[in-house]
Amino acid sequence: MLNFTVGPVMCSDEVRAVGGEQVPYFRTPEFSEVMLENEKLILKYANAPEDSKAVFMTNSSTGSMEAVVMNCFTEADKVLVIDGGSFGHRFVELCGIHEIPHEIIKLNHGQKLTKERLYEYDGQAFTGILVNIDETSTGVLYDSEMIGEFCKKNGIFYVCDCVSSFLADPFDMAHCSADVMITGSQKVLACPPGVSIIVLTPRAVERVVNAKVKSMYFNLANALKNMERGQTPFTPAVGILRQINTRLKEIEKAGGADAEIARVAEQAADFRRKIKNLPFEFVSESPANGVTPVHPVNTDAYEIFTELKDHYHIWVCPNGGDMKNTIFRVGHIGCLNHDDNTTLINALKDMQNRGLL
Repeated sequence: MLNFTVGPVMCSDEVRAVGGEQVPYFRTPEFSEVMLENEKLILKYANAPEDSKAVFMTNSSTGSMEAVVMNCFTEADKVLVIDGGSFGHRFVELCGIHEIPHEIIKLNHGQKLTKERLYEYDGQAFTGILVNIDETSTGVLYDSEMIGEFCKKNGIFYVCDCVSSFLADPFDMAHCSADVMITGSQKVLACPPGVSIIVLTPRAVERVVNAKVKSMYFNLANALKNMERGQTPFTPAVGILRQINTRLKEIEKAGGADAEIARVAEQAADFRRKIKNLPFEFVSESPANGVTPVHPVNTDAYEIFTELKDHYHIWVCPNGGDMKNTIFRVGHIGCLNHDDNTTLINALKDMQNRGLL
């Protein structure tokens, strides 16, 4: 199998080896040391401000999106949500479920957020903003610095879902003044799914500690208190957290965050060069490094996904909803290289020769 999805992705041999080991008991000084090292490296790679904290949640990244909405906002807030695809819309749904007053900046599939569009909401007493920095369903990368300037000007609490963009695209938490960053184990961290990470600046920590959250599992103040000793309130995905530790040190050994971002960017550029002569169109006005959404000119997108999976044993990433038949996505994260890109392109060329494109 060759996996070009955007999560789970291809894991390195070292990460997979840790996954094959017996899972140890975790209420120990040894596991606490692993967790504190995980936090240290995550904060470093995000360039989080001094005294920021990270918590490791055993759930999908949607669980952490919900936890942030629950812990950081109330019915007294007025939140602006960037809705440019499936994951931006998930924030809209979460605000509705938790009765957080909100307004939506609705963008078409593949459309970037311009400064002019954002500043239509300037000076309108918003207290928070929710954005998926890489809208994974359409591969659009939003400008975190531009949004950060808007937030600073308006005194807005800034939440960045960086699930697909962390370590794939440049992101500087301190420089763009983000208050919260969310990411997940199955993206550039290239580990199995099951753990999501929330980075909280001191301002966010204060908000969380003072929140009155009607939840046991999603109480982030409790998670922060336990993380002081390198632990979690409840049984975590111990094996995955150990794999994350291996992967974070793997990234450090290879040159750190900047080197990993450059590697992903070149993987994306190589694929985009190689596919240009095939009957596809690029979708995104502002493409992220981690994924390329592709629109087939002559063929159903989901049929291409199925044919690649069943005939060539290659996985690309299908879309759902109204994009199911028009867009599929090719990921550039995880343990992939340029030769893998060539393998995928050759499969697509073979499909074209067989009259399937």
